[in-house]
Amino acid sequence: MNSFSTNAALITTLLMNYFNGIYTGDVTLLKSVFHPQALVAGDINGMPYFKTLDQYLDGVKNRKSPQELGEEFKMKIISLEIINNTAIAKTQVPILGFNYYDQLSLVIVDTKWVIVNKLLTNVKDK
Repeated sequence: MNSFSTNAALITTLLMNYFNGIYTGDVTLLKSVFHPQALVAGDINGMPYFKTLDQYLDGVKNRKSPQELGEEFKMKIISLEIINNTAIAKTQVPILGFNYYDQLSLVIVDTKWVIVNKLLTNVKDK
């Protein structure tokens, strides 16, 4: 299969598409980086958050995007761990007054990396 550096490059490209989809509100782009059965879960300010991919995308579609609101693009990859055909990416997604940290589980499905699980939490500035 692919080498580590090839996989890291492919995942980094996928994560940039993920960030750009969130930033611009491009639901089609976001949908392309997720497995159709992906789950989005976590907590926002201590409140449980659990959605299917379709529910999550519907929320993105029905809100103003960070780009529309004139927010600076500050999303970044904090770490990436790849083991065989699985990976975990830790990212920071500061948008819409939140400071989200996302932990994304990825696998290769039909020769393509996809996000199968998104864990998120908002970390308040101290």
